[in-house]
Amino acid sequence: MENKVYFIGAGPGDPELITVKGRRILSQADVVIYAGSLVSKAQMEFCGENTAIYNSASMTLQEVIDTIKNYYMEDKKIVRLHTGDPSIYGAIKEQMDELEKLEIPYEVVPGVSSFTAAAASIKREFTLPKVSQTVILTRVEGRTPVPERENLENLARTGASMAIFLSVGMIDKVVEKLKRGYGHNVPVAVVQRASWNDEKFVIGTLEDIADKVKKQNITKTAQILVGNFIDCSYDKSLLYDKNFSHEYRKAKDENRNS
Repeated sequence: MENKVYFIGAGPGDPELITVKGRRILSQADVVIYAGSLVSKAQMEFCGENTAIYNSASMTLQEVIDTIKNYYMEDKKIVRLHTGDPSIYGAIKEQMDELEKLEIPYEVVPGVSSFTAAAASIKREFTLPKVSQTVILTRVEGRTPVPERENLENLARTGASMAIFLSVGMIDKVVEKLKRGYGHNVPVAVVQRASWNDEKFVIGTLEDIADKVKKQNITKTAQILVGNFIDCSYDKSLLYDKNFSHEYRKAKDENRNS
């Protein structure tokens, strides 16, 4: 393990959903700065006894960078542990930019995102033939604005499958925008703390999902999944169709004629 900073995706919650590479690097780290509000503390059990551990929930960007800089100058191995996959709403770009200014090397180790964990929880596939071959990851505007061209209503008009982050606390606003965009009563699932032991989810439609979310007291750390993929008829994939040929398999008719 080199003397550099490793940005690692810890996965959505279940401590076993970190990658093998991520776990290996974490176990060898001298310093871990982890997103304590979201990353399972069980991940810290894989750190060494003498590992210095910092919870970034109470730190500013400058405090995080200063901590990294000080330990890097001491030739320490540093892990910046983020929830899910750090490339999605991970705020790592601003950290990487600061490290480049300081000429501190870094590497990003991807992780399992909460949107894929949420789909696994409800046992659904985002990309079904003749239904949707596109997945949109987005959020509604809160304290962080969203470009007008990415307004939820506009995105919903595509009819694509959708995973909405950081928005369940504004579920009424989400539903209102989705209704105007999709133009019909599409299925919706809301999954809170996907892959955690206390995970829970509700499935409904745009007509009733807000009430279901409120009755279950789902107010944060939840994914909103939207689209016909949740409940629909679909065509089977050609990948395993006996009459479809590809590089690794001939169709049944071709086998008979060869």
